[in-house]
Amino acid sequence: MAHAYTPGLRVSEMTVLRKNRRLPILGEVVVKKGDKVSSDAIIARTHLPGNVQLVNVASKLGLPPEDLPSVMLKKAGDTIEKGKPIAETKGFFGLFRSAVNSPCDGSLESISTVTGQVILREPPTPIEVNAYVDGEVVEIFENEGVAVEMQGSFIQGIFGVGGERTGEIHVAVSGPDEKLDASLLDDSMKGKVVIGGSHIDWEGLQKAMSIGISGIVVGGFDDPDLKKLLGKDLGVAITGSEDVATTLILTEGFGVIGMAGGTFALLKSREGHKASINGATQIRAGVIRPEIVVPMPDLALPSGEVASSTAGLDTGSTIRVIREPHFGRLGEVTGLPNELQKMESESMVRVLSVRFSDGTEATLPRANVEMIEG
Repeated sequence: MAHAYTPGLRVSEMTVLRKNRRLPILGEVVVKKGDKVSSDAIIARTHLPGNVQLVNVASKLGLPPEDLPSVMLKKAGDTIEKGKPIAETKGFFGLFRSAVNSPCDGSLESISTVTGQVILREPPTPIEVNAYVDGEVVEIFENEGVAVEMQGSFIQGIFGVGGERTGEIHVAVSGPDEKLDASLLDDSMKGKVVIGGSHIDWEGLQKAMSIGISGIVVGGFDDPDLKKLLGKDLGVAITGSEDVATTLILTEGFGVIGMAGGTFALLKSREGHKASINGATQIRAGVIRPEIVVPMPDLALPSGEVASSTAGLDTGSTIRVIREPHFGRLGEVTGLPNELQKMESESMVRVLSVRFSDGTEATLPRANVEMIEG
């Protein structure tokens, strides 16, 4: 039987998901294997070293570098305060003293009698990593972090902006083809993950951010409005670190595109449940997709497989077209011919046959589709 591999979007009603949560530098893990954790529970913490500032004290006081230790009021390892003196000359008969004040709070790291410079370090920045999802700690990475495992629903989107957030799922539209207008948003949705249908416009997103909605999940968004949101063209960089008040996840793409029926139905069935969302997206090598995770620990799990971003494409698979002229359409794979076929561009490529939901059929390059995994 013909078989192929293609990038896939995961849309799973129930699955087992493992999330590795690591510190950016070595630190302390504060939970242990077997612990039950909530999404906001701190699992590890560390301190990011503060910035270094160089002060040429010898030059400021008009001294040769070798005389620097004799005028220092602080030694290596001492705490310093912004605006307080760290060095001072004795002057003549106690008069006409000159001093150098610290430009920052922190500590004094070293004094050089070669350059006459003093190295100051600003206070360290505390870094804490939370569990992100409700689940169980199943593995400890010593001094780095943990793996948290949960079971529940897992839905990936096409594109997103904004980082990790949590909130109760609230469906604000009646169907997957309905636009999420600003008039449908109100203050009762603050802190929630609001599910729309085919589209949200700039006005609607602005209102969502002003209300304090945690996340918006819709089928599409306009590309020009994305530039308004970010203040620049996105380029090819990874998203997820943007300073935006509301995480935005698109399940289908740019423009007005109805959310896939299965995706909408799954999200609607999870209304009222807590979700963890992340808009981080990377399209190039090492693909990262935005996601909605809904822990459902009390439901029976049909399969113990851990969610994967790569899956087999076979006849009967559900796919989404990701390039024109059928961009955004959903269909079912009806054939995977082994032989290469010539396209309009004269290039020879591997293709697949697809039947769309309206009954029409087409032959497409396999590179033009991605699989929707159930």
